[in-house]
Amino acid sequence: MKRLLRNFLLLWLAVGLVACGPPKKSVFPPTVTIQQLQVLPDGRWQLTMRIQNNSYGEMDFNSLEGQLQIGTLIPIRLHGTFELGVPALVGDVIKLDVLPTTAMTQALQAIANKGSGGSLAYRVSGSTNAKPEQEKQTRDFNFSGNDWLSAVPGIANTYR
Repeated sequence: MKRLLRNFLLLWLAVGLVACGPPKKSVFPPTVTIQQLQVLPDGRWQLTMRIQNNSYGEMDFNSLEGQLQIGTLIPIRLHGTFELGVPALVGDVIKLDVLPTTAMTQALQAIANKGSGGSLAYRVSGSTNAKPEQEKQTRDFNFSGNDWLSAVPGIANTYR
């Protein structure tokens, strides 16, 4: 009986010591969306990409690798390297320049004069590389999302 009690007390002490460590913050994949698309004079698109940190701790983002698909058209590559520290449950933005296909440009021009009444579906997918606050190494987080782009009234060549 003494041996059982001693083992139980040792186990209880070990559990108590483990509980004294810092709490582990939950880490969740980020959400990536297009906050704004601006058509540049040379025909390239400047995307303002919003990275929403859905984790309970800060994350240091350093790259994005993915693709952008407008409607059902062939997707184009999204790629960027950067240093972006995003606090818990907050979002921040990066800018990426991309060269759209002719079909993508025509699809965007078709809704340009419709204001907020015209919209164009898009899909972004890929992965971001980031280091969560309590981890030593970076890791990849997959993202995927759909939304709509509409022309911004009064601001030429700008879509949100």
